[in-house]
Amino acid sequence: MERRYKRGSSRSAGGTSMGSDHTPPQDPREKVKDCCRKIIAFMCTQLSVGALVFGYTLVGAVSFMHIEKGGENVKLKEVTKLRGVYSHKLYQVAEMCNIFEKRVFIREADYVLKEYQNLVVEVFRHGYDERKMSDVWTFPAALMYSLSIITMIGYGNMVPKTAYGKLATVIYALFGIPLYILYFLNVGDALAEGFRWIYRWMYKCGTESGNDVTESTKRIIVPSTACLWVIAAYVLTGAVMFGAWERWDFLDSIYFCVTSLCKLGFGDFVPGANIYAEAGSHNGNQTKLMINFVYILFGLGLVAMCYNLMREEIREKLKEFKEDFAQCLEDTRLKVITTCNHVRGTEEVYY
Repeated sequence: MERRYKRGSSRSAGGTSMGSDHTPPQDPREKVKDCCRKIIAFMCTQLSVGALVFGYTLVGAVSFMHIEKGGENVKLKEVTKLRGVYSHKLYQVAEMCNIFEKRVFIREADYVLKEYQNLVVEVFRHGYDERKMSDVWTFPAALMYSLSIITMIGYGNMVPKTAYGKLATVIYALFGIPLYILYFLNVGDALAEGFRWIYRWMYKCGTESGNDVTESTKRIIVPSTACLWVIAAYVLTGAVMFGAWERWDFLDSIYFCVTSLCKLGFGDFVPGANIYAEAGSHNGNQTKLMINFVYILFGLGLVAMCYNLMREEIREKLKEFKEDFAQCLEDTRLKVITTCNHVRGTEEVYY
């Protein structure tokens, strides 16, 4: 019996030792879930979100270029047809009116030309220009179009002409706008942390007290004025840049920078409008469009940074106000109690 017990115990010990050496295989579903969790956690970091937004705009630019370049400009055909129709109408007016009916000819010709002008203006209002689709949908222009979709700026100078392009825009916006919101939150936090560290370092260098500096810098809040100075410097830099490249007035350049960074996007001023103004400057202007893309994308990150820093200051101010208000109530309560006690004491002495 003792031998059997010893053998059984040795087998069970061996079984437990082997079970501890070899862990049971993991469920494939758990592996997939774990992999998805790691991917989502990586995507939510600051660096990866910025890379995702940049890569997403690149994919969108290539996709829109491929879709729209293969399409056909319907408005170009429409304008060509209008020219033919109203040229024929002018010929009929000239044929009906002889040389002795000059006033009638001028009246009829003006009527035809005015009607043609109204129709052409209506076509131009719907985004018509005389360029070919391959000239319109260059890579930098498509990159700016992709950025205007996901950031919800929507300049309106470029619109898809094909049905596939419109469908791709809808799908692209559905996935791109949440990605930009994630970028706004994460990159804003990262830039705010960096700017907060720089501000505290500058404050530490400018403070003359030695030992109390480390204790005081822990409670430093970046003021709103510093954020406004950063945004003002960035807007002025963009105003000088756009004014030199796009030949805009200084006020128009500031107007464009502010409306773009605030995501208004009226569309009256758009970068790249003078892209074909000078002969032989096509490549240089395309490079400028790429720089404009980086300027707007980074500028929106700066706006997010200022939003986070101002929110922190407002919270700190509200906290201080709450503490001061509570202290004021406590002081008022003590004064009321002291006054009541004083009145009671005088009454007792009187009686």
